[in-house]
Formats: sequence, structure tokens, C-alpha cells
Amino acid sequence: MNSLRVSEIQIPLATSVSFEADRFVVELSDGRAIAVPYAYSPRLVDATPEQRAHYELSGGGYGIHWEEIDEDLSVAGLLRGTPARR
Repeated sequence: MNSLRVSEIQIPLATSVSFEADRFVVELSDGRAIAVPYAYSPRLVDATPEQRAHYELSGGGYGIHWEEIDEDLSVAGLLRGTPARR
């Protein structure tokens, strides 16, 4: 029986992020999208819509960075469902 090594797992990249009233949606390079409630990140809960919209994709799409609110989220963490810490 063959087993899959963690190093062989391909994490898709974030290609864009959009924002709704109560969640943000991350479009992925493999065609999927992840909808994440702002409650996932206390910093995003406290941010204004303008601050949320001011993001950049980091690491070539492996993460999302919000400079103004000092928040970084990884695609891998979003896929795992691991909430962000303050």
C-alpha cells in the first residue's frame, strides 16, 4: 500500500479575494472557492470594509496579507479550518 507524504500534497494558490457582508471568499487556482466568516479572524472582524479590501496575495498566492491590520492567513490554514489567533 502506498501512502501519501505531506510534502507531496499540492496546496492550491489564492488567486483573488472578494468580500461580502459577513464573510470573505478566496478563489483558488484549482477552481475551488473558500467562503470564510470574518469571525475566523478577530482582526478582520474589527476591520473596516476598506481595510479588508486592502490586501495582497503573499508568497505567490500561498497566503493573504493585510498590512494595515497586521493580519496574515495561509491558504493551507483556511483549508484546514484553523482559526486565526489575535
